[in-house]
Amino acid sequence: MPLSPDQLKRAWIDYKVYKDPNARVDLINHYSYLVKITSGRLVTSIPGGLDREDLIGAGVIGLIKSVDQFDPTRDVKFETYAIALIRGAILEMLRDEDWVPRSIREKLRALDRAIMALETKSGRPPTVRELAEHMKIADSEVDELMVRMGRTNVYSLDDILNTSDSDDHIHFVEMIVDDTVNTSGEVEGREIRRILSAGVDKLPERERLVVALYYFEGLTFKEIGKVLGVSESRVYQLHTQAMGRLRTFMRDQGAAQVA
Repeated sequence: MPLSPDQLKRAWIDYKVYKDPNARVDLINHYSYLVKITSGRLVTSIPGGLDREDLIGAGVIGLIKSVDQFDPTRDVKFETYAIALIRGAILEMLRDEDWVPRSIREKLRALDRAIMALETKSGRPPTVRELAEHMKIADSEVDELMVRMGRTNVYSLDDILNTSDSDDHIHFVEMIVDDTVNTSGEVEGREIRRILSAGVDKLPERERLVVALYYFEGLTFKEIGKVLGVSESRVYQLHTQAMGRLRTFMRDQGAAQVA
């Protein structure tokens, strides 16, 4: 049974202040619905060799991590923090299972290389038409690849924050909650957060909205498309453009390196 607001507040105090293991269990049970919601929205069709319970199991790991690491004194909703970690845990499990067919994975890598090459050449994120011409494929195929790339989270804010010489995966939302998070062993987490925040503020309005809805509200690209009144592939394009601008901004600030 879900906890009442007063019980929930008490549970956080009992766990974080008094280290009560029963309060920890109560919190995990109370927020368990987030696992089902997030897994259902993230993966609509289960890859071969997996079932829904596999996704739920990975999501529970993310939920437990979020309960253990969350700081209730910070001005961040727990649901926002938990959804990001649940989603990350599920995606990492899917990556480990290598559920994307090799042929598609190669095309996704080719698309990522094309995005980087055209961005370097023009100084801005490329359009679908430019990508199609560069890769010598139809616009519709670029759209399909963009949607799939968005679903598999190949390139995201989390990737921008990771360095090629580190095995530690730092989630973007963890930096919002924890001032001490350090992504490279050299740059303090609060400085990375300041630079990233400045980069997000510089984004065009629609790209900034996509970032907010995806990373803070936990909406899928399809759901964001409905909010904005555009197609799912268009949302991914906006997301890709935002990531390109942030990647360039973070790199110019010497604050990140994309592996």
